Amino acid sequence: MSDENDSKEVKPKNGFLNFMLDFGPLLLFFGAFKYFSSDNDPLRGPLASTAVFMVAIIIAMIVAKIKLGKISPMMWLSSVLVIGFGALTLYFNDPRFLQVKPTIIYSFFALLLIGGYLRKKPMLKYVFEQAFEGVNAEGWLKLSRNWGIFFIAMAIANELIWRSFSFDTWTTIKVFGFTAISFIFTLANIPMLLKHGLNLGIEEEHE
Repeated sequence: MSDENDSKEVKPKNGFLNFMLDFGPLLLFFGAFKYFSSDNDPLRGPLASTAVFMVAIIIAMIVAKIKLGKISPMMWLSSVLVIGFGALTLYFNDPRFLQVKPTIIYSFFALLLIGGYLRKKPMLKYVFEQAFEGVNAEGWLKLSRNWGIFFIAMAIANELIWRSFSFDTWTTIKVFGFTAISFIFTLANIPMLLKHGLNLGIEEEHE
């Protein structure tokens, strides 16, 4: 009986795998765009990279289910939008459908987090509670507020960039620029979280 229960336990967390599942499809999207881009056919790169992105996100979901035991709500939302807007992009031969997808995702999370903050419900806690162990209620509220504002800024930035620059430039900024900014913003919130009980897992040894 104990062996059966052990086999049903949730699979352990894997930070590197989580990162690759989130970043891998974007990296393949960027690589496919660069590989298939053609001066003779301006749509070849955007359309081919869109198809690769759709396949990659489906594979990422399958790997997440097998290796991590579940698919996160954020991955579900992103995957549905990638596949939906990707299909529209391929059907209408118009990459603008894919470019507006991040705006919708960022806006959705901004409304969710800011709405939760105003109702004193830290929505971010339900997604990242295991990643930020020990953070108290006030810390989660502040983190949700900060990310809500950040997502508003990202939505505005995405709109300005895809409307002002080429698909090539937008792709580069989306894959590397937005990822780097998100990472820096995450680190910028660490001092605040430490003041509100964040446990980094560093234990002092006493003789």
